[in-house]
Order: sequence, then structure tokens, then C-alpha cells
Amino acid sequence: MRHYLDHAATTPLRPEARDAWLAASETIGNASSTHGAGQDARRLLEESRERIAAVLDADPIEIVFTSGGTESINLALQGMWRSRPTSADAIVLPDAEHHATMDTVAALAEEGAVVRSVGVTESAAIDMRAFVAALPGAAFATALVANNEAGTLNDAAALASASAASEVPLHLDAVAALGHVPLSFRRLRSDAAPGVGLVAMSVAGHKIGAPVGVGALVAARSARLTALLRGGAQQRGLRAGTQDVAGAAAFATAVELAETEREDEAGRLSALRDRLVDGIRSAVPAAELLGDPVRRLPGNAHVLFPGAVGESLLFLLDVAGVAASTGSACQAGVAEPSHVVMAMGRTERDARSVLRFSLGRTTTDADVDAVLATIADAYLRASGSSAGARS
Repeated sequence: MRHYLDHAATTPLRPEARDAWLAASETIGNASSTHGAGQDARRLLEESRERIAAVLDADPIEIVFTSGGTESINLALQGMWRSRPTSADAIVLPDAEHHATMDTVAALAEEGAVVRSVGVTESAAIDMRAFVAALPGAAFATALVANNEAGTLNDAAALASASAASEVPLHLDAVAALGHVPLSFRRLRSDAAPGVGLVAMSVAGHKIGAPVGVGALVAARSARLTALLRGGAQQRGLRAGTQDVAGAAAFATAVELAETEREDEAGRLSALRDRLVDGIRSAVPAAELLGDPVRRLPGNAHVLFPGAVGESLLFLLDVAGVAASTGSACQAGVAEPSHVVMAMGRTERDARSVLRFSLGRTTTDADVDAVLATIADAYLRASGSSAGARS
């Protein structure tokens, strides 16, 4: 039996979202066509957009469907960079962002962007004083709502307020936060100065039980973005191409269910996570929970296992039927230390000795029990292989 504790990478498809996708896929017609079949598809598409907007507290027109979080982030960052005032050449980038953001900014740096790095605390929270100091005159800023590895929650309202005060556009990466913390685009957005403060927020469907391949960028009406894809005027001209009606319907269903369950699930997952962490510490006294102990995602346990190679530990757990992660799934299979852990001030050795257990709606006590039944032996063996590799 497999015990799946890698929901932060992707969470199982919800049956309701699958059913919504199958039902919507029976709709005939392109949503951009003017005939009856096309308008039927358009009606379903726009209803899905309205449902998602209602959960995220945004205007329906602000929901731009994408293929997922990575595309949403690229549309926001590249779009803001290419539509910036010519006098602005700086990008404000915290050190512990997701690679979708970091790699995009690195590519923009090759085009002339000046990167203003912002440090994070030892718990992976964005240093607000450093963030505020980096803002003046920047082309835009970007920040995580919740760190995808350490699980630490940032103060999204403070980030948005600071950006608005400095008249700098802000993008929030809410991919890891969606379904776990309340997200109100309207409340975070500044209406006093259109085009600055929070102007875009990225979300992805497969993190909450929608199919892989659908996401959205919430782009304020006042957002100045240059499109990545051209060839049509769909979605305010921000994302050309035939729109995925079935994916939108499935995403809307998953978003609504996640929001309905959110508070109860937060309590359940927090209790399971705490039992997992306490059990790991009992079995492996040297183990250390990283990230903020309180302000964190309810299902996240980011654990340092000193002296063990994370990849070896991951393999041993997998053999025992437990699926976890050494960090972001986008970097899975790449033997490199976690940049998040190093940004927290830890050593490279520590950054190679972490595991992320992420719990979700299908996680049970049996899954936690499976980890606790094997972690001590796995740590002992992984520590031995680590010692052997260094000798």
C-alpha cells in the first residue's frame, strides 16, 4: 500500500472535479464561436470564471485561465517587465521564491533587469524591512503567499500595502496557499492607485484536486501586462488561444470544494501534522522542524534530518511505501541543495538533508503511522550511507 504525503507537489484528482470535466467535455463548440454550440461552451466557460472569481473575491473579468502556476507566474512577471516604464529596471525578488519565479527573473536579468534580492528570516519568512527598502523605483515586486517548501506564511496584506505605498506593481504567488488560507484579491488590492500594489496573483488547479494543466492568473483590471501568447483577443488579449472549457469547469468545482472544506481541513491537517512531527522527533531526536512553527500551511512538515542524505532517505521511505519529497517537485530528480534552506541561513549539508511531508484531503492516520513506523530505521540507514559517502 502506498502512503502519499506529497500533496504539495500535486494532490489527487477530486471525483467531483473529474465528473465536472467529463460533463463539460460533452459540450460541443469553441467558446469563441458565435453559433449556438459555441455560445453554449462560452456560457459554461464564463460561469466557471464567475465561480472562481467568487471564491477568490475578484471580478470575473480578472480571472485569466492558464495551463497552471508556472504559466501564470511567467505571464505576470514577463508581462509586467515588458510593459514597465522605461525608467524602471529593477525587480524585487525574495531569496526563497519558487523556481518558476526565480528562473523567470534570471531570464529577465539576461535582458537587462537589475535584481534586488530580499533576504528571508531563519523561518523562511520574507524580511519585511528589506522588502520595503528594495521597493522604491522598481519595475515590479514578486512574493510568495506561502513558501512551497518550508510552509511558512508571509504577510500578504503587508506586502501588498508596502508595494502600493511605493507605487510598485506586485505579483503574489498563491499556488501553495490556495485552498489552505483565505485569499481575497479585492481586499489585498489597492484601488487608490490603479496599476500599483497587488496587480496579479497566480493559482493552480492541481494543488487542490483539479486536473493537471489548468490554472489562472488573477490580473487586476488596471494591470499593465504584455501577453506571452498572441493570436487572438481571448481573455482581454492576455492569453490567446482556444480556451479549455472542461478544465475551467473542473477547476471551478475544485476551488469551491476546497473553500467549503478549508477551515475544517485546516484543523484536521494541523492535528495530523503535529502528530507526525512529534512522532518523528520521538523516533529521531536530532530531527528539526524548519519554517515558522505557527504561521505555516496546515499540512506542511519540512524536517531537517542532520547527517542524512535527503535523497537516500527519500528512497528508503519510497521502498517502504511512503511518498514524500526533498523539496519543490519542479526540482525533483535534480541533485542540488535546497535554495530555500540555504536562504534560511543553513549550511549546504543541511540543505541536502531535508524532507518535506505534505498532507492533504486524502491523508489519514494510517499514512502518518506508516511514516512513524519506518522513519527511525530509514534515518539510521541514510545516516550510514551519508557517513560512508564522506569517508
